[in-house]
Amino acid sequence: MKIPHQFIALVLLLGSLPLHAQTKPAPVMPPHTRTEDVVYGRKFGVALTLDVIKPEKPNGFGIVYMVSGGWKSAYSPNTPTYYAPFLERGYTVFSVRHGCQPKFIIPEITQDIHRAIRFIRHNAAKWGVNPDKLGISGGSAGGHLSLTMGVRGCPGDPKAKDPVDRESSAIQAIACLYPPTDFLNYGKPGEDAVGVGTLKNYKDAFGAEADTPEGRQRLGKEVSPIYHVTPKLPPTLIVHGDQDFLVPIQQAETFVAKAKEAGVTAKLVVKPGAAHGWADRQPDYALFADWFDQHLRGIVK
Repeated sequence: MKIPHQFIALVLLLGSLPLHAQTKPAPVMPPHTRTEDVVYGRKFGVALTLDVIKPEKPNGFGIVYMVSGGWKSAYSPNTPTYYAPFLERGYTVFSVRHGCQPKFIIPEITQDIHRAIRFIRHNAAKWGVNPDKLGISGGSAGGHLSLTMGVRGCPGDPKAKDPVDRESSAIQAIACLYPPTDFLNYGKPGEDAVGVGTLKNYKDAFGAEADTPEGRQRLGKEVSPIYHVTPKLPPTLIVHGDQDFLVPIQQAETFVAKAKEAGVTAKLVVKPGAAHGWADRQPDYALFADWFDQHLRGIVK
């Protein structure tokens, strides 16, 4: 079979195109060290772990990153490339994994995060970070947990036997992606998503209480960050796509509005045409790094 010369010419042309025209190169990771599987707590005999990712030139501040999607927390042997903007600025990243649904429900998962922050604060000197200046970040369920710690972070128990539990779980700045904020008004007023409707596939994360309307009402208020906003909420930045149908952008809009009503510094950045998650998040995490520079380090550009 004779191959037409026009086809051969096309193949040669495509093969000669520069690589960047076909695939976008992965971000170059700044030099860093990663200490894996640091045990911050134990739950029913199972270790709860975090990784400490330290840049070559640390700036003395830490970012607590919520490794969570659908309230499940997976392990990866690689440092995610979206940490690059944090590491470039000198932030030490604490990559926190929590107990996962369906074994544990959201209120139980939240307790893991309280413990992780207290553990990081207790050991801050060991990692060279300021214990009074911790940021928090994450996306989707990780964004929800970030906001939850923003509204729920609290002092430790001074009488606790474990010195870690005497520490505060409060954080000082938040920057997150497309977080659920109000499960009882999900996308529109009165829309119940406490393990039903849009979030029916995440029923296990809400547990047995989500089986009844009464239970969903009580649980929805407990686990929705918007009902716990006070003037003590740290400066908060949310980036959200306006075509997100899993977590409607209304969730970010109403939370930011509520925060501003409370006198809190809060900002929403809308990604036009973006659905739930997008491939290139580097610009968004660079924006997060700017936010942390301003609200943790006091650097105003």
